[in-house]
This record gives sequence, C-alpha cells and structure tokens, in this order.
Amino acid sequence: MTYPQIDPVALSLGPIHIHWYGLMYLLGFVFVWLLGTYRASQHGFNRQQLEDLLFYGAIGVIVGGRVGYALFYDLPTNLANPLNLLKIWQGGMSFHGGLLGVLVAFWWFAKKTGRTFFEVSDYIAPMVPIGLFFGRIGNFINGELWGKVSDVPWAMVFPGAGPLPRHPSQLYEAALEGAVLFAILWWFSAKQRPKAAISGLFLIGYGCFRFMVEFVRIPDAQYGYLAFDWLTMGQILCLPMILLGLILMVMAYKNASSVK
Repeated sequence: MTYPQIDPVALSLGPIHIHWYGLMYLLGFVFVWLLGTYRASQHGFNRQQLEDLLFYGAIGVIVGGRVGYALFYDLPTNLANPLNLLKIWQGGMSFHGGLLGVLVAFWWFAKKTGRTFFEVSDYIAPMVPIGLFFGRIGNFINGELWGKVSDVPWAMVFPGAGPLPRHPSQLYEAALEGAVLFAILWWFSAKQRPKAAISGLFLIGYGCFRFMVEFVRIPDAQYGYLAFDWLTMGQILCLPMILLGLILMVMAYKNASSVK
C-alpha cells in the first residue's frame, strides 16, 4: 500500500504553524471531555470538576510524556539541547512518562477534592484509550514509529524508512490500545466494579497490547533490542504495568469479597 503523503502542518497562519500531531492531542482531549461529561453524574463529578481534572491531566500528559521520552528513550540528545522538550509538534512523547504525569495529576486532584486516588482513576480510565487512539494517528501522520519490513498486503513504504514496505505499527496501536481497549473498558465499567478494578484492567490491557505490537515495531535506534534479539525498551516498561494491573485486580476483588 502507498503511504498517504500528509503534510505534518495542518494549517499555517503567517509564522504560526498548527501541526496535525498537536491537533490529534486536542481531539483526544475533546472526546475525553465529551465521554467524561456522559459519565460524570454516575461517578459524582460535576462539569467544573471534570474540566479541572482534564486540565491537570493535560499538563501531566505533556510534561510527563516529554520528560519520560527524554529519560527513557533519548537522554543524551535532550541533555545536549534541553529546549527539545518544548517541541512537542515534532513527536517524541513517551506513553509511560505521560502515564506517570497523569498519575501525579490524579493524585493532586483527588487530594484537592477529598476523593481517593482510585475514585478518580476508575472514573477516567475508560476514556484514556480515546486519547491514545488519536495520539497514534498523530504518529502515523508524522510518519514515525513505523514497523519492521513486511510483505503483508497492507505494508507501507514510509518516508525516511528506506524503500521496503513495513508494518504500519502506529495503526496497530491505534486499533488495539485505542479502539479495542476502549471497547473493553467501556463494557467493563458499565456495571459497578470493585474500587481499583477498572484501573487495573486498563494497566493490563494497555501493557499486553503494547507488548504485542512491539514485536513488529522497530525498536528505538539508540537502544535496539535489549535482550534475546527481540526485547525492547517499550516491552520492559510494559512489564511493571501488567504486574501492577494484576495486583490491583486481585486486591480489588479480594477486598470486595471480604466486605461481603
């Protein structure tokens, strides 16, 4: 298949350039806001609280994502030029760093509103895959994070990736981490669940889907494969997520059964 040549700049207004990558993040937050509004009354949130939570979450995603990328994937380059951290339109966002930033935002919001951490995270977790979906579409438009060389019918030749067709791994992640994980969490959260169970399922789902896609995604050049000729940094960062998710699920249902 032919990779669609999309200008990374969606709109130029004089010296101001609006990039598709940034617009994807904006779309993600808009859809999370719409879904959060729908779920708000079920979880004791009002509109103002939702908007405050999304504001803190947006800061957590951007700051955590950029700092996480610098620490996990490109530390030497960012130490040499710290201003790179501000260039979010060029890509270079770490999900795992963004997750840590969001967790801090959740903790701060919970503390301010007198809620528990898991009341906040269980409320917002089912909407997060929507943001992930748009973020991966942004990666695809940027022509970054492509997959391994492949002869599958839907393989694409990406600019800057050589002449051979490759797995469109960004679209795999958009489908799995985004659409499929959203459907699972939305269904799971439709009924009353023990506290922390929804958050735990999110960690398990994302960790497993990301771990799977890493098998066909090119590892970061500065690291390559860390072991066994297949283990990547992304997979290593997913393992604690999966483990923590399993622990949360077990504890959630154990605590729920002991209350009964």
